Amino acid sequence: MDRIKLIKSTFLYEEKTKKKLCNFIMDSNILSMNSECRKFEEKFSEKQGRKYSVFVSSGSCANLLLIQAMLNIGKLKKGDKIFASSLTWATNIMPIIQLGLVPILLDVEENTLNVSSKTLTDGYVKNPDVKALFLTNALGLCSDIDEIKKICTVNNISLFEDNCESLGSEHKGTRMGNFGIASTFSFFVGHHLSTIEGGMICTDDSELCENLKLIRAHGWTRNNSEDFKERKKIDNVVDDFYSIYAFYDLAYNFRPTEINGFIGNQQIAYWDLIIKKREENFFKFYKATLKNDDIIQLKVQEMNVISNFGFPLLFRNKELFEKYKKLFEKENIEIRPIIAGNIAKQPFFKKYIESDNPCPNAEKIHKNGFYFGNNPEMNESEISRITNILANYKIDIA
Repeated sequence: MDRIKLIKSTFLYEEKTKKKLCNFIMDSNILSMNSECRKFEEKFSEKQGRKYSVFVSSGSCANLLLIQAMLNIGKLKKGDKIFASSLTWATNIMPIIQLGLVPILLDVEENTLNVSSKTLTDGYVKNPDVKALFLTNALGLCSDIDEIKKICTVNNISLFEDNCESLGSEHKGTRMGNFGIASTFSFFVGHHLSTIEGGMICTDDSELCENLKLIRAHGWTRNNSEDFKERKKIDNVVDDFYSIYAFYDLAYNFRPTEINGFIGNQQIAYWDLIIKKREENFFKFYKATLKNDDIIQLKVQEMNVISNFGFPLLFRNKELFEKYKKLFEKENIEIRPIIAGNIAKQPFFKKYIESDNPCPNAEKIHKNGFYFGNNPEMNESEISRITNILANYKIDIA
């Protein structure tokens, strides 16, 4: 029995893309960040529906860069409290700690895997001095993110979205990643749109965009607009001769390469196909789970597009989790914990943060859930193998 893997290929239409990539490399004089990267940024902005996109070397770098930019421009300061999803990836939380901010975890809803307006409100009552919310849009899903945006606006809480797991998903007609001041994306191999490694930050704020470009490349202004360059030179009294090697603020080298950009420009042509196939697969799995009382049902009614790279299963108790886990392993279907589980249980978090903020739903998901892959290359036989287990396999735990 062939193994059903989380992903099948490095990217969609891999052989054709690799051939084009080989020709591109042989014909190119420049492989460091250049025109292909700029072209990918423009195409991504158009597809995502935001004014600006800044391409970086990974989704994790995108998270770190965004927080650093908010500090550099004075929208955040060291010691500020930042709300974050308790069910998330490590490098959504690590930049908060690394840059001297204080993460406050918010619980999620078990039927959406995401922070809701209720869990945000509960957290805000205890932490009314919080400055920002770094929301993780987990596995293509969300709770009432429109209400979350309203709460953040009323209370002057800066909203950021880690949308690495939800490219293409939409809530009430608005694309995920377009609710906050800025959003981050990942183009890692296992995600929706692969550039092997890569990430993006999207925003409608021109000043934030210029500062992201500055911080992406050492703190210099070579890749910035002429107006921004001139303002920096004047404000800092920098002579033209030295301006090309003037470093204006704390920064990194998170530049992507032309190889990443070229792959992105090939793969973005398949954006609609990738989203369509993942959504079709999702609803086949979802409809199968509706027949199984062992599984807690997902709430998806307010979403008009659902795009994810893994389908989550949350079981009603630990015993059911263990038995289904063994079954999926026996059936040679690759599974993973749901993201990183309750992030408060991770060793790095316990090392640096003392938290007495319980997140019972995240804990339940941590103990009783896993996900299997959803990729656009899955065939009907593989989908049927999974849906048959979900819909028809009943476990007697007596």
